[in-house]
Amino acid sequence: MRPSVGVVIPTRGDRPGLLRAALAGVLAQEYGGRVEVVVVADGVSASLVAQQVSAVGSSAGCAAGLAAGGAVRSVRVLGNRRAAGLPGARNTGISVLGTDFVAFCDDDDLWLPGKLAAQVAALAEEPDAGFASCAVEVEYGDRRVPRLAGTGRVTHRHLTRSRMMMVHSSTFLFRRGRTWVDESAPAGQNEDWDLALRAAWRHPIVHVDRPLVRVRWGSSHYVGRWADRIAGLEWMLARHPGLTAEPRGAARVYGQLAFCHAALGRRREAARWSLRAFSARPGEPRAAVALAVAGGLVSPRAVLHALHRRGHGI
Repeated sequence: MRPSVGVVIPTRGDRPGLLRAALAGVLAQEYGGRVEVVVVADGVSASLVAQQVSAVGSSAGCAAGLAAGGAVRSVRVLGNRRAAGLPGARNTGISVLGTDFVAFCDDDDLWLPGKLAAQVAALAEEPDAGFASCAVEVEYGDRRVPRLAGTGRVTHRHLTRSRMMMVHSSTFLFRRGRTWVDESAPAGQNEDWDLALRAAWRHPIVHVDRPLVRVRWGSSHYVGRWADRIAGLEWMLARHPGLTAEPRGAARVYGQLAFCHAALGRRREAARWSLRAFSARPGEPRAAVALAVAGGLVSPRAVLHALHRRGHGI
């Protein structure tokens, strides 16, 4: 018997087309074990979300209680029972699952064929590991850019030196029972980075370094929420003081803070954080970009657009 997998898909119900595609990608996985999908409605009626996804299970032959590909697939929709926001929605899903593994898929992302089987197989080869990720392809407009880690093991140091964006929430697969999302994350910011850091502290994350998830940046709820992003970065610095011990990682976070303040028109704060970034790592590009935004030489939207087309963020 292959391990059972529960998949948590949080949604606000405001992008039903993408949600249906995300659900279809999960149900289409060729995996011989039982798969339970929990769609968690956050801040919206569960009945509305149930209507949005009702056609997916039946059209794929995967409605609750039916079999697909020789294994049981089930889908249920419920409301967020914990703190409002993404972390609480994820934990609501985890709390109702009784599967061996739990996986996440954001409602605007897409699992590609072979994702689930590859990760379960990778974890089976390393019994001491309890957490897996995979590479992604970033979709922005008409472009798709693969983002690889260049390693099969993502360590805690990897994640302090770099955010490792390919270690994305929609790639997470972990053993149920010891992993929960921290609901204190401000506006849900950086909850996935925090979760990955905690997992990597216990044991290096098993990483399948080929693109098995399509991450759609153009529909993100978080782009442009500068004050929330500042709060999330400050939360991470307080929660993970080791982030400042690695000069490259510290400069990256300081540069991000500088950019967010610059986007809000806070020139003095942008200059202060830029100086800290340059002190940690002379030539830190985010700090230079932040100063250009603060000086009105370029808009934050133009910067993000140029970076996203290359599969990168600030």
